[in-house]
Amino acid sequence: MNGENEEEEIDGPGMNVRVKEFLFRSRTAPARATTQATHVRDRKFNGSTKAMAAAYGVTPRTVSRWIDGSRKPVKYADRLHRDATEVQTTPLGRERRAREIEARGDRSGIGARVGRANTFQVRGSDAVRARDIHLDLTGAQVAALARATEESEVQDIIKQALANHFNGGSVYGGFSADDFDFDINDVDYSGS
Repeated sequence: MNGENEEEEIDGPGMNVRVKEFLFRSRTAPARATTQATHVRDRKFNGSTKAMAAAYGVTPRTVSRWIDGSRKPVKYADRLHRDATEVQTTPLGRERRAREIEARGDRSGIGARVGRANTFQVRGSDAVRARDIHLDLTGAQVAALARATEESEVQDIIKQALANHFNGGSVYGGFSADDFDFDINDVDYSGS
């Protein structure tokens, strides 16, 4: 395969990985690229080096070299880290954690900080202010984060939390999740 240089990579670990690392602290991706590659091949691609190579746009020999450590996945390091983090949590484990957090009700004890410095907008207009927005996430919102498998799902959950925050709760109305735009990488999580 010669598609090794054709695929464009996303910078950074990605929001879904950051959520998983926060909610499943004991299930973070292994630090070594050889272990990451092995886990991704075995758990995401059912042990198929050929399938992993096709998904990454590299040759099976390249994947084998990542696994044996004779070659580092420099260009694919971020993607490999994202995939390795994702395979650390099984659907059953995500569901178990989601139910545990859901049981906390409206006060989950977990919050999100949305940075407002550069990209935050409300209904298309800049809403730049010096202070960040601190959200208290409900148990249902954190459970949804635990169950999320796509970046877009994470963004939708935070958008709804922003709408709830600016509405003073779900009673007052006025804003919807679609009214907010922000860089998902400007979101951090806290609590337990």
